[in-house]
Amino acid sequence: MSEFLFLYRGGTQPTSPQDGQTVMQQWMTWLQDLAKKGHVKDQGQPLDHAGKVVKGAERTIVDGPFAEAKDLVGGYSLILANDLNHAAELSKGCPIFDRGGVVEVRPVMKM
Repeated sequence: MSEFLFLYRGGTQPTSPQDGQTVMQQWMTWLQDLAKKGHVKDQGQPLDHAGKVVKGAERTIVDGPFAEAKDLVGGYSLILANDLNHAAELSKGCPIFDRGGVVEVRPVMKM
């Protein structure tokens, strides 16, 4: 099996603590199901919206990232799958789709 990175982008935020608990339970159920089938190498973590960007030859540090909400990476997981198509199929169960978000599926290059 090969490694793939799931990057979770966008999606509406929970509107109440109860909604937040429901969403978290959906995510845990989905990840536990993938893990039982041997597809989770690292379930990852959600990411805070704060950050810094270091750029250019001068390595300038600026506040950011300031992407549109739909493009902001909210978290990640490291997944094991047979190939890119298989990894993309595994992502279809992600709860982020119910909240208008997307999953970017990227192969991890072997070095």
